[in-house]
Amino acid sequence: MRPYIICHMIASVDGRIDCDMTEQIEGGNEYYEALEALACPSMLMGRVTMQMHYALAEPFVAKDPTPIGGEAFHIARKADAYCIGIDTHGRLQWGEAEFDGQALLVITDEEAPKAYHDRLTEQGVSWIAVGKNGINLARAMELLAEEFKVQRLAITGGGHINGAFLEAGLLDEVSFMVAPGIDGRAGMAAVFDGISDQSRPATQLRLESLRQLGETVWMRYKFKN
Repeated sequence: MRPYIICHMIASVDGRIDCDMTEQIEGGNEYYEALEALACPSMLMGRVTMQMHYALAEPFVAKDPTPIGGEAFHIARKADAYCIGIDTHGRLQWGEAEFDGQALLVITDEEAPKAYHDRLTEQGVSWIAVGKNGINLARAMELLAEEFKVQRLAITGGGHINGAFLEAGLLDEVSFMVAPGIDGRAGMAAVFDGISDQSRPATQLRLESLRQLGETVWMRYKFKN
């Protein structure tokens, strides 16, 4: 049991996803209009994206680095929608417990300091700790469904967290928007990035729908296998 998971991204024609760049070339609010149409009230982002848009600048430094040491979770409050951040080592600090009407929920591994989880609890932030030496994404998604009642979830970047969900076989659908512009800069993240297995075969998709929103093209794909 896990949520239905859609990776929803917007990129330049060359597949790059730097937010400042895509905002320059996107015509309007096409990305958020499409996200609303996907009916995924909760969304999940990787550490870099959460740091960029939501977290405080200064990292959390635990005075006592003792890890939480086992699978655990804390529900600060029941919510209809969550803004979920992946923060494997427990380093992001938060000034708020809610963003845009979504309750903040942080996922770490079991090696993250217990002091970090205690701090989240004090702030009224929900959290999940799961996985040895890295987050067990599959189990985290089960806990989201079982304990937090998340039924549909949008993965909204960046490229490495998208790649991790793809590699783990946790995506049900890809919602991909191509904005009318080209990035071309070396080293910029792609929509799916960071998979280290060079022998991994390409993932085959089946086009389900195609729409034009202004000058942006929106495609929805499901997986062939």
